[in-house]
Amino acid sequence: MPNYDIIIIGSGAGGLTLAQSLIPTGASILILERGEHLPIEKSNWDSKAVFVDKIYRAKEEWLDKHGRKFHPNTNYWVGGNTTFYGAALMRMKRQDFDRTVHYGGGISPEWPIAYDDFRPWYDKAEKMWLVHGERGIDPSDEQDDPPYPFPALVHDTSVMALKAHFESVGLTPSPLPLGVRRNDQIPREDKCIRCTTCGGYPCLLRAKSDARTCALPDIDRASNVTLLTGRKAVRINTSPDGQIATGVTVNGPDGQEHYEGKIIVCAAGAANSAALFLASANDHHPDGLANRSGQVGRNYMFHMTSAVLSITAMPFLSQFPKTLCVMDYYFGEPDGSFDYPMGQIQMLEYMTGQTLEGQVSDWIPPAIIPDVFSNAVAHRMLSFLAMSEDLPDPNNRVTLGADGQIVLSYTFGDTTAHERLVKRLEHALKNFTIHSHSLLEHRFEVDSLLPLFGTAHQCGTLRFGKDPTTSVLDTNCKTHDLDNLYVVDTSFFPSASAVNPTLTLVANAMRVGAHLRSQLSA
Repeated sequence: MPNYDIIIIGSGAGGLTLAQSLIPTGASILILERGEHLPIEKSNWDSKAVFVDKIYRAKEEWLDKHGRKFHPNTNYWVGGNTTFYGAALMRMKRQDFDRTVHYGGGISPEWPIAYDDFRPWYDKAEKMWLVHGERGIDPSDEQDDPPYPFPALVHDTSVMALKAHFESVGLTPSPLPLGVRRNDQIPREDKCIRCTTCGGYPCLLRAKSDARTCALPDIDRASNVTLLTGRKAVRINTSPDGQIATGVTVNGPDGQEHYEGKIIVCAAGAANSAALFLASANDHHPDGLANRSGQVGRNYMFHMTSAVLSITAMPFLSQFPKTLCVMDYYFGEPDGSFDYPMGQIQMLEYMTGQTLEGQVSDWIPPAIIPDVFSNAVAHRMLSFLAMSEDLPDPNNRVTLGADGQIVLSYTFGDTTAHERLVKRLEHALKNFTIHSHSLLEHRFEVDSLLPLFGTAHQCGTLRFGKDPTTSVLDTNCKTHDLDNLYVVDTSFFPSASAVNPTLTLVANAMRVGAHLRSQLSA
């Protein structure tokens, strides 16, 4: 049976970043990935193939709380979901690490470590992932954080006009921090060609900062790292006394395979990592691996999101519009009239009619999609994402069906602050657009249908904390119950904040990597 120093389950941003940070130790590292390497092909940039036919989307089905099947918005490839994300790389805010009361009495809990503990890892992650931005414009920025390693991307002509409009109505739009291989000062050095196929698409040019471009090259060059694809982990095995994890059982190309390791790290994604822990139950862990607290699978979070689509009177000239965000309402109304977190607004990528059709067809009947959002008016369409924090609820959870299928039970909490954010955006767009439509407002069957990003920003199912009775992981993301089992995906989040999770995921994987390096050298 093959034996390694470290086994990492999953090759997304968390798994590859951790492996990258451990290469210098010389330890033998095995990465187990259920998917394959994504093919480089014309379909990478084909909106019908990507969004309507969904040729890269996971084919499996999950169940909702009513037992109804749905296709999760997730992707199983080397590099994970960052291959398809929009490259927004934002730090959580200092207050996000503190206990925060939300409208209606909901609580965003305090993290067991503070913003200052993450700050050096955010600095490093921004450099490694080539983040472009400008510090100090966003009103919620930490003023003493260092400048971004790369300057903010230059706004396209129409985005500049929108920025001026937002400023005229009292907002402070700021550059959206993005990880892109782009140099607006010396364009001939660019990999990015400012195309319309960024967020949601794999980048043919590898111009997007994702796990494939920022971590995989080092993995490929390292003699002490082995990456095996087509291996879905189905069980984490333990010693007879249940004290340590001893290895991983996978379904491989020719049946079950077994691998042994001294340290086991799970990085399969919040839903799949929780499912794997539950599926690994044994006599010493009857309710699932490391589940003494009863918290495994609980507190599933993503984000409350609404796509606000607007039509402009004149053509909106921008092939790469996702360079602007509005953070004025992140912690409430600037004038203090609503002193509860509301969230952020960011521009979305250029959308064609097929992009829109594919994004909503899983959960909105085509007849509901307004005719105005067709290819005929794509050049006049503005797309925004309004994003609010989703609060942890132990009843929002991942469990397993009778046949081991993932069951995702979820009910929305209070949406008042989010609806207020959407209305603020729609009001701010008056006199700039001739029509606005909040396509994903939570007026649909939100308790039974997962919205657009329902499984894209997933987090929270294996939360970390200092108290083993209320958390699964300790502050180093090691399970409280097993001495050598770690987690480095977004499962560890105790709260979701209202920013995209990838930068925090990468920073944490670097942080855990530093801890493991010290353990290996001890």
